[in-house]
Amino acid sequence: MTSFPLGPALLFCPADRPDRYAKAAERADAVILDLEDAVAPTRKAEAREAVLAHPLDPDRTIVRINGYGTEEFAADLAMLRQTAYRYVMLPKADSTVDYSALHGYAVVALCETAAGVVAAAEVAAAPPVVALMFGAEDLVVSMGGTSSRGPDGRYRSVVAHARATVALAAAARGVAMIDAVHLDINDHAGLAEEAADAAALGFAATACIHPSQVPVIRAAYRPSDDEVAWARGVLDAVAAAGGGVVQYQGRMVDEPILRHAEAILRRAQT
Repeated sequence: MTSFPLGPALLFCPADRPDRYAKAAERADAVILDLEDAVAPTRKAEAREAVLAHPLDPDRTIVRINGYGTEEFAADLAMLRQTAYRYVMLPKADSTVDYSALHGYAVVALCETAAGVVAAAEVAAAPPVVALMFGAEDLVVSMGGTSSRGPDGRYRSVVAHARATVALAAAARGVAMIDAVHLDINDHAGLAEEAADAAALGFAATACIHPSQVPVIRAAYRPSDDEVAWARGVLDAVAAAGGGVVQYQGRMVDEPILRHAEAILRRAQT
């Protein structure tokens, strides 16, 4: 898993609701103050004023600004220059964005359109980008579709493919990967399954939209006692053998399996 200091549970909070800021910060590992989709066009200026007037810990806060090329983009950046915030989430990132406009910020780039998914590797290579985040619903909108999930609640095949494409692009460029929100707030079982899958694949965090989802995500990213015991056993077996290929609990342990064990122990320490 690529290092990312804010995860694993990142909670969205509408930027025009400063009454929710402190509670969100208390509940989650980090807060995403949303100036984009969560704020009506008529309330954008009010939302920026709220961000200025109600500061949170900049080390645990991401500000989702409005998209590059929109009228609000420049105003958002002007506001951010008056704050200590340095983590910025850029929606609808693709190859048309001038990423130099975000110099000095640690950018979480949202690959949430068909153009963004196709350009994910290029986006990940932009100097200010420290993480890619996948977005399912805007992706489907960009394709002219109506639903990211099938009747069984799982992602449709093209959406699952897009998620994998963005994850591979992030890994190839050495930036962190953040998974999409699970919109069904009460479906904790489905969220737990997706978050566990994300953790197993090396995702750094999962975004969420309700405080009740935070403990579900944290539990999914936290290795079980059995996993930690196995990982420690693997490291001990390799150390006792002086390196090389060994057998542990009837399974061959070579370099990739050793790295799996090390990743589990890293997750256990977060």
